[in-house]
Amino acid sequence: MLIVGDLVLTDSSVICQYLEDLRPSPPLLPADIRDRARARWLEEFADTRMGDVFIWRLFYRVAVGPAIWGDKRDAEQVTRTLTEDVPPVLDYLEAEAPAEGFRFGAPALADIAPACFIRNAHLSRFRIDATRWPRTAAWMARTLALPVFEKLAMLENATLRRPIPEHRDALRAAGAPLSAETYGTVTLRRGVMPI
Repeated sequence: MLIVGDLVLTDSSVICQYLEDLRPSPPLLPADIRDRARARWLEEFADTRMGDVFIWRLFYRVAVGPAIWGDKRDAEQVTRTLTEDVPPVLDYLEAEAPAEGFRFGAPALADIAPACFIRNAHLSRFRIDATRWPRTAAWMARTLALPVFEKLAMLENATLRRPIPEHRDALRAAGAPLSAETYGTVTLRRGVMPI
């Protein structure tokens, strides 16, 4: 979620477009029109397919459901996700991964979008098998080593294993730029996404 005054944006694709319009330098998208389309596709692939697999089928089942809602961990479902759903996603990324550097030269949306979901999967103790997907593993490692991801990891780590009502104070103490108001509450409620 991005809150700018009375503007509230809740979709990552829309937030990225807003940021690109607001601050076009450094660019989130490559200059070449064909590469821009490919970068947008990688963001869409990450937002939809990777989100489904790594957020809802893995992270939610391993971490959120059990820790927040007391759901019983479904080991068979997690195993199916890891053996049936994850490999085609990583196979696709392996075909898209640059041999070195970033997908379109400088780090940008095509690198950041998939890396966000890999970072989330790391919170479920998932790691890319570098022997099976070497280019993807190296690409995501380079992206996650960017200073912006390292800063975000520090903020994430400040909230891990803390009760949700303590998150804002922990983030503030870690130096996160927080808005004066929040849409978060101390009363937990399930979201609208089906699991």
